[in-house]
Amino acid sequence: MITPEQILELSVEQLIKALNKKLFMECAKVQAQVPPIYRDSLATVAVEIDILEKQAKAVLREVFTLKNALRPVNRLPPEVLACCATFVSPADPRPIVSLTHVCRYWRKVISFSPRNWASLATAWKRLVPLCLERAGAVPLAVDITVSNIKSGEYFLKTLLPNVPRIKSLRLTGYSSVEAIVDNLPGFFDSPMLNLVSLELQQSAAPVQPFPSDETPTPPVFRDIRTLKSLHLTQTPIYPALFHITSLVKLGLIGYTTPLDLGALIGFLDSNLALEFVDLDIRFTDGSVSETPVRTVSLSRLRHLSLTCSKEIDSRGLLSSIIFPRGVHLEVLLTKLGDIAKFNSFLPSSLKQIRELLHPISIVKTQFTPPMLQLSGNNSFLSLSAVGRQSSFYSGIGLFVTANVREFHVDIHPSPPTDNRLSWVLERLPALEILVFSKTVFPPGTLDILAAEPVLCPSLHTVAFFDCDLPVEMVKELGDVITKRYKTFAIQPHRVVLVYNTTTPPKLQAIQQLRKSVSCVEVRVDDKLPDLSR
Repeated sequence: MITPEQILELSVEQLIKALNKKLFMECAKVQAQVPPIYRDSLATVAVEIDILEKQAKAVLREVFTLKNALRPVNRLPPEVLACCATFVSPADPRPIVSLTHVCRYWRKVISFSPRNWASLATAWKRLVPLCLERAGAVPLAVDITVSNIKSGEYFLKTLLPNVPRIKSLRLTGYSSVEAIVDNLPGFFDSPMLNLVSLELQQSAAPVQPFPSDETPTPPVFRDIRTLKSLHLTQTPIYPALFHITSLVKLGLIGYTTPLDLGALIGFLDSNLALEFVDLDIRFTDGSVSETPVRTVSLSRLRHLSLTCSKEIDSRGLLSSIIFPRGVHLEVLLTKLGDIAKFNSFLPSSLKQIRELLHPISIVKTQFTPPMLQLSGNNSFLSLSAVGRQSSFYSGIGLFVTANVREFHVDIHPSPPTDNRLSWVLERLPALEILVFSKTVFPPGTLDILAAEPVLCPSLHTVAFFDCDLPVEMVKELGDVITKRYKTFAIQPHRVVLVYNTTTPPKLQAIQQLRKSVSCVEVRVDDKLPDLSR
């Protein structure tokens, strides 16, 4: 018999051994008391229990296997899953490696999909041999930061034998085109017959933006006749570039030295398959006139973004292009002092676009000071301004149509007075969603929604994105919605409040609003959600 004092002196192993011995002795006593006639039955039951336990474990393993197979992460078809890695930035290899660690199924599909490993960048370094091996014969997309290539000589050495496979080339971080050749020795020795996309981003403005015909063309522009996409940022535009005739995408960004408009129009005319054009460029005074000397019809154009410091530049280019139906047009003016010039600035061709599209898909203009942005299509309209808005509606009339269903107001320091806002809302009979973004409200702003005749009868959602709503404003909003429901038999509105962060005043306003409005949604987010859902 072990005394309590002896138990305290025992180790854990000795204590467990003693307990097992005691348990064995007790079991032996119990079994001795069982009549012999039942002992065989107990043994049979014990065997059956063991068999059932093994079967249960096998079934559970099968259940776990089926549950794992039915998880969403494992139900994606291989063709879809293989595309996930294409959204990984080529400048950072870590995400694609992480994707292979999700599960065996993901690792198998992603690892054996060659196109997932065909994007290379200087950041990949030691992973380049693995990527080239897994990419097989798939054409390569290469992203090189020229200024970092000296610290990544292994990357360049490994890539050189595969230069003819390059399909897309992006070069950044260089001060001149000559620096590209100096920092990438041997890179342009082999022809890139598969090259279809070329993007160059020079870090400094070129000394000679438009070299003459006598200037030798650098090797980087040798294999360009088959290009489908060309994007140049502050990079010299050599005459050889104007011989390209198969472009689908074109970008010329950051050029402060004037270019001849006629030369650009001729270049566009040689690339009638263009679908996306992004221009930030200036034109020589002598090449721009009130009436276009030459026009070009870009029948496949889907998107044109134009940034100009002078309205005459944009007018000259826009009036020289015949736009197709459905084009997405963005115009950004950085130096237009008087907002009243907005309508007078719009060229006749732009007004024709509006008539063609009923209305124009998207137009953006920016004035400094003040800044005004207008955009509109058959279902969306937004208005934002900073500073004074005395003539904010002088241009908006071009875009207001009966088809607008969503209207965004983002005006600082305060929204337009009620008569101007009502002027817009009166012309939006189909409006369903009204959004105020980062706006400070004076009292009475929303009273127009409760006036007669009723405005926007289809309105069902009022949203406030990062707005400071005082308690008085919240009470006013509740009264307006209640009156629209009781007086005009309009269904109660959904109110959506989106804040970057919540504060005690905001929480107090939310509680006050919920007393008078049945459907109040509060979200903490740094961007406005999709309110159409």
